[in-house]
Amino acid sequence: MSPIDFSDEYFMKQALKEAQAAFDKDEVPVGALVVSQGRIIARAHNLTETLGDVTAHAEMLAITSAAETLGGKYLNNCTLYVTLEPCTMCAGALNWAQIGRIVIGAPDERRGFSRHSPSPLHPKTEVVTGILSGDCSRLVKTFFQRKR
Repeated sequence: MSPIDFSDEYFMKQALKEAQAAFDKDEVPVGALVVSQGRIIARAHNLTETLGDVTAHAEMLAITSAAETLGGKYLNNCTLYVTLEPCTMCAGALNWAQIGRIVIGAPDERRGFSRHSPSPLHPKTEVVTGILSGDCSRLVKTFFQRKR
């Protein structure tokens, strides 16, 4: 396994821990983290129910935290690891933040940004998909099965 694969898998496992924290709070289980120079600088999970805020998605919270940590709004040298494909709102925010790279666990066929053309992401953003996809999608599916 190449080092980049190991890195992506390791960091996605950390994002899955955040998704599990959301699940435990009865939030849609999405976890995100921002990595800069091999170091986690922000961790977040969905808090829309807890905060009563439709914008409190894991990605939005991670972007805010990372920007605060770095002291600037641009994340062009950072990677976002997220367990579920970002929605259009989050993709737009990632565009404005000029995130360098996004690593996605599971696709979101209903609300994911990839359904839209042209892509709402910044043109220079690299996207990697399918890292621990089974684990990421299983958590979301379990959450919604329990809701039915």
